Amino acid sequence: MESSEPMALSLNPRRIVVAVTGASGALYARLLMQALHGWAAPEAELSVVFSKNARMVWQHELGEVRLPESFREYAPNDFTAPFASGSSLTDTMIVCPCSMGTLGRIAHGISDGLITRGADVMLKERRRLILVVREMPYSLIHLRNMCAVTEAGGLVCAASPAFYPGPGSVDELALTVVHRVLGLAGIPADAYRWAGG
Repeated sequence: MESSEPMALSLNPRRIVVAVTGASGALYARLLMQALHGWAAPEAELSVVFSKNARMVWQHELGEVRLPESFREYAPNDFTAPFASGSSLTDTMIVCPCSMGTLGRIAHGISDGLITRGADVMLKERRRLILVVREMPYSLIHLRNMCAVTEAGGLVCAASPAFYPGPGSVDELALTVVHRVLGLAGIPADAYRWAGG
């Protein structure tokens, strides 16, 4: 039986895609991209794709969309993007925030745009796919979709902030989620560790 565990790629340079959907929580995406830009290991390739509604939500929540210069943006239906093909060496895709609609389409292999196609590629190639879901409460459909993605090798990371670091601002609170996502992506982050661990 074929393993559904994500393939451990030792690729140099790292190739990471951030996909932003129309779920509330654009702050997570902005902080994640800023952190990746700051990390920007030598020759790392960073890409971003916005869903049809993502920019509207971002502008409502945060104002003008400004991307770090290290990111190359792709249109939501640009299937010529490298990460739309399994032949590319993209090693990680992070959907942040991930809407329940996007989760559902990924869980059922419906590649109706670049985000869902990219996620499908990550799963079929056994590469790292992280879905930062931002919704509550969860319906049984949501939970089953999360289960399906997990069984296929994806990682579901609920955008549930941690309070034990004593965050003093909304940004610091959101960073507790972003740091967790970076850790799942195998990227070092100067994050609070419980009991110094």
